[in-house]
Amino acid sequence: MPGRIKLDMRLELDIQRVWKDNFRVYGARKVWRQLLREGIGVARCTVERLMKKLGMQGVRGGKRCRTTIADDLLACPADKVNRQFAAIRPNQLWVADITFVATWTGFVYVAFIIDVFARYIVGWRVSRSLHTDLVLDALEQALWARRETAGLIHHSDHGCQYLSIRYTERLAEANIEASVGSVGDSYDNALAETINGLYKTEVVRHRGPWCNIDEVEFATLEWVDWFNNRRLLEPIGNIPPAEFEMAYYRQIKESAEAA
Repeated sequence: MPGRIKLDMRLELDIQRVWKDNFRVYGARKVWRQLLREGIGVARCTVERLMKKLGMQGVRGGKRCRTTIADDLLACPADKVNRQFAAIRPNQLWVADITFVATWTGFVYVAFIIDVFARYIVGWRVSRSLHTDLVLDALEQALWARRETAGLIHHSDHGCQYLSIRYTERLAEANIEASVGSVGDSYDNALAETINGLYKTEVVRHRGPWCNIDEVEFATLEWVDWFNNRRLLEPIGNIPPAEFEMAYYRQIKESAEAA
């Protein structure tokens, strides 16, 4: 058997493993990146060729749908982010947003809170209701996971859930400064909407249809764990969010020891 055929057969097994281990959502570029991380030297064009041969492809994004409901009568904090979704450390800037999932028993809603530094999902919640408890529960999870919140900015859109008295008071209790995007600006909460878009593409449309809220909640739990700990994100150097944060804290520790 020619050497190239043998090599292709071995690569096909690795490609199928990586693709399946990552919920069958990776395209050739992400599969190639993961193979390189594992020390498997292969050209991207080879991965593309073999994935095409195997009938494998990544998922594609769809249209975005806005879920939060604006209320112009509620007091609104200023926009302290101004579309600059960047942070130099964890717990400097969080962004929050809501999306929805259609099930056979009705709509369910999913709230996410993302730490901008590494795109790490620090809080999330699934509920049948769009009331304030949905976003409050996600916030409480984030506060439990991240204790150092002094000086942190929390950014959202004009959704009434985020402008409610209960939510704004909880942010103040945690020494978190509220920020709300400008009205009529399609990029006012772009990073959070991007994460929502990945969730809709990689979970909702990819794995549906959905029977009930329990299915959605388990799939969301599974996806958040994968997203934080194993999914490769291009904006942070094609590594998982948890790895990016660990590198930051390791650098801080090494700098302190060297001082």
